[in-house]
Amino acid sequence: MIEIKHLRKSFGSHVVLKDVNLKIEEGKVTSILGGSGSGKSTLIKCLMRLEDATSGEILVNGKNITRVTDPVRLAAVRRHFGYLFQDSALFDSMTVGENVAFGLQYLTDVPKSRYADVVKEKLAMVGLKEEVARLNPSELSGGMRKRVSLARVLAVSPQCILYDEPTTGLDPIMSDIISDLILDMKKKIGVTSVVITHDMHSAFKISDYIAFLYEGEIMLYGTPEDFRKTDNPYVRQFVDGSSHGPIQMKLMKN
Repeated sequence: MIEIKHLRKSFGSHVVLKDVNLKIEEGKVTSILGGSGSGKSTLIKCLMRLEDATSGEILVNGKNITRVTDPVRLAAVRRHFGYLFQDSALFDSMTVGENVAFGLQYLTDVPKSRYADVVKEKLAMVGLKEEVARLNPSELSGGMRKRVSLARVLAVSPQCILYDEPTTGLDPIMSDIISDLILDMKKKIGVTSVVITHDMHSAFKISDYIAFLYEGEIMLYGTPEDFRKTDNPYVRQFVDGSSHGPIQMKLMKN
């Protein structure tokens, strides 16, 4: 579904993405691993065109979206994607139901008379009862906020869902629930998923493929089993969660 070719992104003289090459398979879950500041979130924002790439190509269904500048066409590109923000990004001035229905008016042809039905259906898909629609975001736990945010994404029927650190800030049980939800979305609706994470447990559980981003480039791409067996010292240190290895030595030199 998505092919990234020689993608580069810099902010002034600071280069975040040097030369990213990656294929994201349709209907699969691809996790992108990397340490803090490795460019994971910048990559996902380039995919949605929230950030413009400095150079390179992003092909979605064979079309290069990096060259799209017309606002109407750019809006059409973004409709391919749903974006689950790291902090959920719910509107505190709206109820849960209003949050879930928010995109229906702008991104779909669903009549207003059906909004309540869509809200109920999407909340049920993420394991929440209909009554939750009447609550305010401030009344929700962190895990519930993540699920409501996912329901809002699902309401507009994207082809691909981009998850930015979906398990950050959650306890291990809720993290596992969110991981199960990502797998459910693949099974139930066949959606393509790209997950930015540093949670190795979640990545091994949900991923069909994993890419390791280091210093602005994909150092390793493969299946979870490839990552378990790798002898690449940089990837090995990240997978093991060790404070001793080439990554730590490089940080100390800098």
